[in-house]
Amino acid sequence: MIEQYLESIHLIERLHRQFLEVVKGELERQDIQDVNNVQAVILYNIGKDELTVGELTNRGYYLGSNVSYNVRKMVENNYLIQERSTHDRRSVRVRLSDKGIKLHELLDNMFAAQAEKLGTDITTPQDLDTANALLRRLERFWIAAMNFPVRATF
Repeated sequence: MIEQYLESIHLIERLHRQFLEVVKGELERQDIQDVNNVQAVILYNIGKDELTVGELTNRGYYLGSNVSYNVRKMVENNYLIQERSTHDRRSVRVRLSDKGIKLHELLDNMFAAQAEKLGTDITTPQDLDTANALLRRLERFWIAAMNFPVRATF
């Protein structure tokens, strides 16, 4: 079981890196140079919402300091609009600008085209449902694993 478990961990890591390379390739094809692939994915995940950096971190499972840096860069490059909350002046909310909405639409179209190609050549919706169910179970396991005591045997 440990071999399969470790293979799954490595595969998940590789798939995430490969996904980011796909996004990077599309940004390069579109000659978009003022946002990187990680920033584009964060922007995509914001979508139509208006979020704080903390909410974005919780929803996307990004590291907080990286999100703060990436949000700042996207604000500087006019992909995001940043405003202080009217209810809590300590809180800053972000939403997509017009430029950010255009990039979101570009990524949305790319994902739709990939899903269509995937469905005709690679897999079925049921296969993806099964894979997603397994990944959700792994996610729940890892959340619970944060509370597992590990016995050191040094």
